[in-house]
Amino acid sequence: MELYSLNFVLFLAALALTYFGVGRILGRGQWVVLLAGSLCFYCLMGGLPTLWLVIATAAVTWAAGLALARLDAECRDRRKAAPDRAVKKEIKARFARLRRVVLLAALACCLGALGYLKYWNVILWQAGAAPSPSSLGLVLPLGISFYTFQAVGYLLDCYNGRVEAERSLPRYLLFVSYFPQLIQGPINRWADLAPQLLGRNRADWDRARRALLLFLFGAMKKYAVANVLSGRIDAIFSSVDAGMPGSVVVLGILLYSAQQYADFSGGIDMVLAASELLGVRMAPNFKRPYFAVSLADFWRRWHVSLGAWMRDYVFYPFALTRPMKALGRWSGERLGRHLGRTLPACCANVLVFLIVGVWHGAEVHYVAWGLYNGLVIAAADLFSPAFARMRTTLGADSHPRLWRVWATLRTFLVVNLGWYFDRIYDFSDSLTCLRATFLNFAPQLMKPTLAELFGPKAAGPLGVSYIAIIGCVAIFAVSLVEERGHDVRELVLSRGLLVRTCAYVALLFLIASSYAFSIGGAGGFMYANF
Repeated sequence: MELYSLNFVLFLAALALTYFGVGRILGRGQWVVLLAGSLCFYCLMGGLPTLWLVIATAAVTWAAGLALARLDAECRDRRKAAPDRAVKKEIKARFARLRRVVLLAALACCLGALGYLKYWNVILWQAGAAPSPSSLGLVLPLGISFYTFQAVGYLLDCYNGRVEAERSLPRYLLFVSYFPQLIQGPINRWADLAPQLLGRNRADWDRARRALLLFLFGAMKKYAVANVLSGRIDAIFSSVDAGMPGSVVVLGILLYSAQQYADFSGGIDMVLAASELLGVRMAPNFKRPYFAVSLADFWRRWHVSLGAWMRDYVFYPFALTRPMKALGRWSGERLGRHLGRTLPACCANVLVFLIVGVWHGAEVHYVAWGLYNGLVIAAADLFSPAFARMRTTLGADSHPRLWRVWATLRTFLVVNLGWYFDRIYDFSDSLTCLRATFLNFAPQLMKPTLAELFGPKAAGPLGVSYIAIIGCVAIFAVSLVEERGHDVRELVLSRGLLVRTCAYVALLFLIASSYAFSIGGAGGFMYANF
């Protein structure tokens, strides 16, 4: 049951009617409907055999959260009854050790299960101990990386005292298994999501209209852009060799940048819309990333919830460790204030993006992609004074709009260089394609590829290009208006019936017409495999 299927629409409609009906008739218990619907959804999408892992992950982190709360309460009581400060200090140290044991045990269970199911196949295959990544028969549960990180985030918040532990396992299970976030995120926080899930929500017509428009826009991204381009990109990168012209590689990477964004953000739009229909607003996951002016800015806009998770639970904890503080003091005294401030952050950034790369997969090309992003961001921080002087010399402050256009284009190129390691699945092939891009561009050889993939033989006088082009133009136009601070959905829905009807019809037309031109099994969402 895919998000863009009729079955999902019927499922969502039935769930919404039941959800709001229970709220209207009983006045409570809506969260039970959401829990039942979420577990049913996971069984339909991921299969019953993998549901136990969602429940086990929730049970482990819930129990650990309660254990931390009880240890905190017992520590306070014992310290209050202690006769002097020395005893109080000893009690605090003893309970701190117990809390760390509970935390590490729960993290080992959750991250150990994630690592085994996600990486063991690949590690054995890379080591030559298995003929293929799937030879061991380990099945990767749907959305395991997303719900594991969400549960771990809750546990770390409990450990750091940011949230109170939930005493009801079913209520907490709803937070972990809430169906819109299961496939590809976003990675939500307990403090933001739980009050909405456990509170009472009423049906709202204006909210439903906004949700419908967002859902159709997301489906258009998936169908008219991502699915249409998927087979063409596969055709380009299916057989990489040393003679492949760089112009064809660049074409494939540019198409991939559009496909990946349309696929991922389209799916996020659809799940945000489904959740919004029910009155639950989830964390945003995209903020127009291709308008970014630096690679760091890009990662503040792309997969926002993962970036925020890494910032709060990896970057700051690592940057504030004693070794990193010592590095900052040492470099500040010997190398200057700038390096004293940036070196710990640079090390933390490299670590974060190494983890992000491994989070995507254990293959070498993902590790290289993560390191590429981390090292580029670290280098930008290290050389920021030189870049600032360069901006002043070039008079960038006198032409801010022109400089922003240049910075956006430059960032887009830097991001697309990183996509070489993300999309080209063999690391050596990635290097081959990079060499071809810079040493054998051969633009005249791009024409036959364009004719084969998008020409009359593909479909019609312009092939499928007009569908993907219209879809990309629509995405760009909406992003541009939103980048200027406007709410596009409000602009459309506040207009007359004719404008609203045209918007719905245009989206439905692109969705319907793209069926005929999708090559092969573009299938489900790319990030559902993470």
